[in-house]
Amino acid sequence: MTTTPSDGSKRIALPLRQERAAAPLAPTNANEMAARGWDAVDIVFVTGDAYVDHPSFAMAILHRVLEHAGFRVAILSQPDWRSCEPWRQFGRPRLFFAISAGNMDSLINHYTANKKVRNDDAYSPGGRIGLRPDRATLPYCQRAREAFPGVPVIAGGVEASLRRLAHYDYWSDSVRRSIVLDSKADLIVYGMGEKVIVEIAQKLHAGASVRDLRGLRGVTYALGAKESQVLLEQGLHTLGWEKVERLPSYEEVRDDKWAFAEATRIIHTNTNPFNAAALVQFHDRQAVVQTPPAFPLTQQEMDAVYDLPYTRRPHPGYTEPIPAYEMIKDSVTILRGCFGGCTFCSITAHQGRIIQSRSKESILKEVQQLAADPHFKGIVSDIGGATANMYAMRCSRPEVEAKCKRLSCVHPTICKLLSTDHGPLLALMREVRTVKGVRKVLVSSGIRMDLAQLSPEYIQELAEHHTGGRLKVAPEHTSPQVLELMKKPSIENFGTFARQFRAASAAAGKPQQQIVPYFIASHPGSDLHAMIDLALYLKRNGYRPDQVQDFIPAPFDIATCMYYTGIDPFSKKPVPTAKNLRDRKLQRALMQFFKPENYFAVREALLRAGRADLIGGCDGLIPAHPPREALEARRQRANRTLSADHYHAVPPVATEPPRPAGYRPGRTTHQRRNKPGRKHPPQ
Repeated sequence: MTTTPSDGSKRIALPLRQERAAAPLAPTNANEMAARGWDAVDIVFVTGDAYVDHPSFAMAILHRVLEHAGFRVAILSQPDWRSCEPWRQFGRPRLFFAISAGNMDSLINHYTANKKVRNDDAYSPGGRIGLRPDRATLPYCQRAREAFPGVPVIAGGVEASLRRLAHYDYWSDSVRRSIVLDSKADLIVYGMGEKVIVEIAQKLHAGASVRDLRGLRGVTYALGAKESQVLLEQGLHTLGWEKVERLPSYEEVRDDKWAFAEATRIIHTNTNPFNAAALVQFHDRQAVVQTPPAFPLTQQEMDAVYDLPYTRRPHPGYTEPIPAYEMIKDSVTILRGCFGGCTFCSITAHQGRIIQSRSKESILKEVQQLAADPHFKGIVSDIGGATANMYAMRCSRPEVEAKCKRLSCVHPTICKLLSTDHGPLLALMREVRTVKGVRKVLVSSGIRMDLAQLSPEYIQELAEHHTGGRLKVAPEHTSPQVLELMKKPSIENFGTFARQFRAASAAAGKPQQQIVPYFIASHPGSDLHAMIDLALYLKRNGYRPDQVQDFIPAPFDIATCMYYTGIDPFSKKPVPTAKNLRDRKLQRALMQFFKPENYFAVREALLRAGRADLIGGCDGLIPAHPPREALEARRQRANRTLSADHYHAVPPVATEPPRPAGYRPGRTTHQRRNKPGRKHPPQ
């Protein structure tokens, strides 16, 4: 089904649903498929996450929209990627394999900012690690091809979206090619994929080929060498899009940081679906093509997605809790997208800058369904989204919005055309509180403090009814230079909000409520002097952060470009960055200067910065002499280092026969076997 918006372009519309009764889960193995009475499936959805049928999980939404459109979907959750047999258990899928690494990039899921292996995986049963591979999209796609050659492979999700073009990879400290080439997927769906995946299924069902899918919005694909040569000879306009821009090639961005910064600038100024150009980036002789972003969902389409019959439960086969589910099981999504444009955040790049909000009626129906659940304890843990107080906000001039290329609607100042009315959100919050069976409704999503200050009534309601004792906010830094690079408001803005919130809490008879600010260490532009100023701010205002957020250069982000190149891609001015792990450790320690175990790191940072005046005395960050706990912590670290066998590690004893090398079953070496009739034996 298609609709024609005011700009005259055709777009796919999602089917609508009226009833709200939970439907069966997708089969996860051959026995469950047989129990459904199916002899085959149309689509096998492969995911690196545990299977949770909750609309906060991508596989649940995509399964439900495909199922409602009439397709049979099986879900292959966290398969053993060392063999293609799990991919074969449903038989040959009639239409395609849908591949996703999960709700997070697999490397961010696996490793900390210091490149150490994380101790848990929130999206796996029991929080266990090791249930998905590094760069999960690649082996998942390769196994799908191996299992059933010729079946289309469509990749998507956060990992594929943020790696769809040449990108900097923090974990290998290198610029990598587009993931469409490394994974050999037929197509990458980037961004939120409900409409695109339904249209792909419909076209393939109607007999279209993978090549016919290249005209869809929100996809990335690779041309062959011959096709790429023809494109060069005949011109980029032959791709069929009104506007097409050529990016610096992979080789250029790999070898020249100025070219990388320019590519980043072009990519991020072409994210508005109403005016974005298609992008072309050559990788040697192959062209990678990104079509313009998919159009945002209308309110009716958002309702259609979230009104689908989710069970809101993990698959019953799990015997261990899934931490990510436990955290969000009683939450309700009211919007998606964010127009904040923070340079270190991937939400805008994935969900888009245009806010897409559900109707009040749809949200209330979901809350009523939640309240009727016998396991519900009466507390809605969150009503929000990427930014909770952007609900129903959008540009007041659609004709201007269609032309706008501004990266943030609120930085450096709030756009005068932005509708900042908190009225619809206030009305929603008040009605949700009245739903029978609901005792408390919390707002746990991030809020934009500069927007909140435009509505004292919102701050009062937030303090009186929707804060569970502690309100988490993210001022991120104190340095004006760093905040400018982040596209965040000044620290004075946070101070004003904190005073307003405390006054509102006191007026509501809750003076004990606290604000918990989040700050980032080692962000581009932040040096030891900036972090010392932040530490002094924390001390003077009585903040002692329990956790430290260390900047992780996620693929595709503008801040990642600054980290890698040392250049602001828009102003082209130099940006100092802390790349050395020791420098990053010192910045992190300064945020928790009050912890005895950080004493020696903070002392080193202060001496390096020439701020010995902050060692000892009433105004100092640390005492003149190390406390006993600091000495004990240093001794324990030294003992752990000596007891570890760093230089003569003993290889583990094999407990099972070694698996064949490579991805092809039966292959015992990395070399090809010499087949009869081959003219030249393998070298």
